[in-house]
Amino acid sequence: MADFVNFLFHPLSNAIMTILTGITALYWIFTFIAGDFFGDVDVDVDVDVDADGGADYDTDTEADIKGEGAEKSFFAKAMEYINVGKVPFMVVYSTFKFIAWILTLVSSLVLGAASWGWRSALLLIPVFIITFFITRFATRPLVKLYKIMGYNGEDKHDLLGRVARMRSTINGDKIGAAELVINRDVIRIHVKSKTGESIQYNAEVMIAAESADKRYYYVVPEITVNNIV
Repeated sequence: MADFVNFLFHPLSNAIMTILTGITALYWIFTFIAGDFFGDVDVDVDVDVDADGGADYDTDTEADIKGEGAEKSFFAKAMEYINVGKVPFMVVYSTFKFIAWILTLVSSLVLGAASWGWRSALLLIPVFIITFFITRFATRPLVKLYKIMGYNGEDKHDLLGRVARMRSTINGDKIGAAELVINRDVIRIHVKSKTGESIQYNAEVMIAAESADKRYYYVVPEITVNNIV
């Protein structure tokens, strides 16, 4: 048993993926306890491309930022390739990490990565690339399952006039981020100050308009009883 636990955390590549997979497992446990296991999963990702294998998905999603007629970005096409939209993002993301974890453990054993030291983390690069393509096929059965359940992807919302909370400080032509909650879904959007005035982190703003290229929204400070007294 001790040898198995040691294998899960040695070398470094195994440790990284074991910890990240464990965090994902805890997420699903809490989701199950909350009674929303099969519900719509928040598509709020700020996915940094780090050792957990995926971009920190600024799942604003790009569909909320770009118009229907706009050309899809590389990121949007990549997400579509692995069935995000047909299957909730967190389900696809969890599948990706689980597959990457298994491949990491197997490849580290086969290649003898235990002697590589910190360099074993480089093993994650090819593992993530291979996992990306495997995830497309691994999630295909889930596409049919969620279709039967009536899942049609994230609903598109009219954001104009809604109140959001800043997740960065903006001023002038600087583009930042803001979040709002619609039907329990956390939606992150790119925003710019409509007047150019400074708007601080955590301030409430109202979404006033969408940019001509549909890449971000213009916002103005939300006027409430609390901030005018």
